[in-house]
Amino acid sequence: MLLQNLHSRHPWQSEAFFVWLEQQLTERCLLPQNPFTQAASYALQRKDALSVFLAYPDVPLDTNHLERALRVIPMGRKNWLFCWSETGAEYVGIVQGLLTTCKLHGVHPYDYLVDVLQRVGQHQASKVHELTPRLWKQHFAHAPLRSPLAQ
Repeated sequence: MLLQNLHSRHPWQSEAFFVWLEQQLTERCLLPQNPFTQAASYALQRKDALSVFLAYPDVPLDTNHLERALRVIPMGRKNWLFCWSETGAEYVGIVQGLLTTCKLHGVHPYDYLVDVLQRVGQHQASKVHELTPRLWKQHFAHAPLRSPLAQ
């Protein structure tokens, strides 16, 4: 579906590059060990996935930013061994993912958690999605609820 939308919106962007690659491979007559031949063959084998990056430059080429953000989880793995139960370990994973999501969206985790834990009881259940870090930042970050202990 995404590729159909991609080709219908920007067919020339991705197709022109891959046509050029195929022309270069046929016209240059390079050996298979040549670095350009290897790179061009690699790109042509992954044509569908690479088409997304040609049409949508905001999509990152790698997931390094996510891997760096999640690095704290393997670093604390020895600590997570002692969560007392599988349920406790599951909740640690949920909280770690939530904190990482806050960091990726530029939300201070402490402010977010204090606000959401106070707001969740009075917030409409049908709008609970507004309490995810990304939407919380849009709706509530300008005036977060504060802890009485922070005074």
